[in-house]
Amino acid sequence: MAETLEFPTGHVRLGSNAGQPLTRRDGMLKVTGAATYAADNRPAGLLHAVYAVSAIARGRVTFLDVAAAKAHPGVVEVITPANRPPLARNPDEKAHGFSWRIEALQNDGVRYAGQPIAVVVAETLEAANEGARLLAPRYEVEPARIGHDRGEVFDPPVVGVGAEPNLTKGDAEVGHRAAAHHVDVDIETPLHYHNALEPHAIVAEWHGDRLTLDVPNQAIAIARSDFAGFFGVPAENVELRSPFIGGGFGSKAILNGPQVLCILAARMTNRPVKLVLRRDQMFGPVGHRGGTRQRLSLGVDEGGHLTVIEHHAQSTTSSFDDFLEPAANASHNLYASPAILTRHTGVRIDTGTPGPMRAPGEASGSAALECAMDEAAEAAGLDPLEFRMRNYAETDPATGRPFSSKALRQCYAEGAKQFGWAGRPLAPRQMRDEAGHLVGWGVGSSLFPNPMFQAEARAVLRADGTGLVEISAVEMGQGALTALAQIAADGLGIDVDKLEFRAGSSELPDGGIAGGSGHTATAGNAIFAAGSDAMGRLADIATQDPASPLFGAGNAGVVARGGRLHRADDESRSEPYTAILDRAGLDHVEGHGSGARNPADAEDYAMFSHGVVFAEVKVDPELYQVRVSRLVGAFAAGRIINPRLAKSQLTGGMIWGLGFALHEEGVHDPRTGRPMNADFAGYHVPVNADAPSVEAFLVEEDDRHVNALGIKGVGEIGITGSVGAIANAVWHATGVRVHRFPIHIEALLR
Repeated sequence: MAETLEFPTGHVRLGSNAGQPLTRRDGMLKVTGAATYAADNRPAGLLHAVYAVSAIARGRVTFLDVAAAKAHPGVVEVITPANRPPLARNPDEKAHGFSWRIEALQNDGVRYAGQPIAVVVAETLEAANEGARLLAPRYEVEPARIGHDRGEVFDPPVVGVGAEPNLTKGDAEVGHRAAAHHVDVDIETPLHYHNALEPHAIVAEWHGDRLTLDVPNQAIAIARSDFAGFFGVPAENVELRSPFIGGGFGSKAILNGPQVLCILAARMTNRPVKLVLRRDQMFGPVGHRGGTRQRLSLGVDEGGHLTVIEHHAQSTTSSFDDFLEPAANASHNLYASPAILTRHTGVRIDTGTPGPMRAPGEASGSAALECAMDEAAEAAGLDPLEFRMRNYAETDPATGRPFSSKALRQCYAEGAKQFGWAGRPLAPRQMRDEAGHLVGWGVGSSLFPNPMFQAEARAVLRADGTGLVEISAVEMGQGALTALAQIAADGLGIDVDKLEFRAGSSELPDGGIAGGSGHTATAGNAIFAAGSDAMGRLADIATQDPASPLFGAGNAGVVARGGRLHRADDESRSEPYTAILDRAGLDHVEGHGSGARNPADAEDYAMFSHGVVFAEVKVDPELYQVRVSRLVGAFAAGRIINPRLAKSQLTGGMIWGLGFALHEEGVHDPRTGRPMNADFAGYHVPVNADAPSVEAFLVEEDDRHVNALGIKGVGEIGITGSVGAIANAVWHATGVRVHRFPIHIEALLR
């Protein structure tokens, strides 16, 4: 095959589409209502399912009035543990490291409030809801275990998705003895619930032993295999369609019990069935961020350098599964210290199982770390930004590996300049605005790893010069359909307007997981490889055709650009794709590609996106209401495919950090275990009025090792740094250190 662009062993130079701030390709579909989400599907003969939820957190169901529910004229079927058909896989078995134990009516036990205890299937949604109410369950109740002090503490074998729970680097005792200043900080973070704009939903339809699912999902290939496993059919018999997701944040990456129950209902009734969770049902079986209690002990020498970081995190999980928020791991990779000691413990309580939630571990862990760093800076008498720069890590503190790239210093400089940090007084309560509000400025460093998954893609160049790229990539509001199309168009050397991009279906090549800020890197590398493969095949045709001006250019190589192949050593010799295919009598050429990280680079380098967030808060000196008046972030995240979308993701993350700092809190009644604020009236998320000025700046960074395209992630790093920056700004305004999130007014009243 003739030489084309180097892929995947070299660092690839993309074409003119990448790097452009294009508007969303799916924008018009969404603003006109033409984008189809799972719940929008209404196949003929559709039934509606509603699941009844447990009103207790622990015990068992002793009675359900199934006869009353079935007597309702619209009810078709009622599913309980007594009549639920068997599944091919036990819901309490974990098939792999990315599966959770689920509740699928396997018995009458209750493990948390909001657990499904029965399913009612009816001709209308109203009838299904009424049937569920008629079940009038009764219970045998056991005391609920809610909160760190009432649960069962244990030492976990892993945290997060397979991460080691503990790290010891250097000698912590030596570090403490060498310290001139010691800082001990206790931080508590609450349960957080994903609460995407689109609730979980599923439409299931059986055709014999073939299953069609419309369901929002961030890991299409994994979910397809898992659904097939539960129902004992080959994976190829399951078609999973997920063209658009109305926000996922991790919760839609993992299969859950209500989905399985809906599919069971469709099989039992032999009709298509739709199940859509109510907002209050988002506080149960579909994941959340576990609460944490964190203890940090920092030592600082006379020169303002860290001598030791100790970080212990205790995270809540369910009584029956094992996912733990890996909060202490946030201290591994950011600041230079000769001794780092991190440890995790878990607490089993009576809630649904936590799971990955935007920046899992890093969000809660960095909130604690950045607060502790601010207190350490104060103890050392240093400006908080200067203190962070003195403890800048030139190599990864946990492993000693070099960073694949790191432009954090440039982020500090750019962020401070844009914010106007110079001249900030060290002492608190020194600034007021014209209205008399206390003003405070805070800073927090941002860090997030750059995972990369496995993906496949198919690319087709047509005889008319247009292209088609297929991959089961996921558009969940982050702009994947736009950014990935830009990469795909550059892979084929055509303008993005000439590209047809198909995604969001299990019938397409596996696009990997849309999570961990790794989707653009994973799917993008596969897409570009597929386009490069197609161009290689086209180049073979041209360079072996005596009628082509590219004949004999196999050794020199060719370059694909603007719908033409150019000879690499003489760009005046070129030919359009259309002419090459026309002479060859072909209506298309096809290429296939995969995306995966070079294993050697993964072993040799530490790979992270870096950044910094500066926050300004204003606090009423009498009522102590806190308002964030400005957030400014500067981030380095490798090659930016679409600056407009990248900034959107970064500012969205920063706003999420604002919500973490001041608003979001899952509250459960300690007596019953029931969620007390399972709606948007009680579970507060930021609105426009809460974030009047949020700016994200991109710092140029060239990473030759993270992957062939040099792409890092931007979806989650904006949260890390933002929470601590806001808390530190609150201290600078008020002189009060707050150690529990979200920050309540009563915590500032001293």
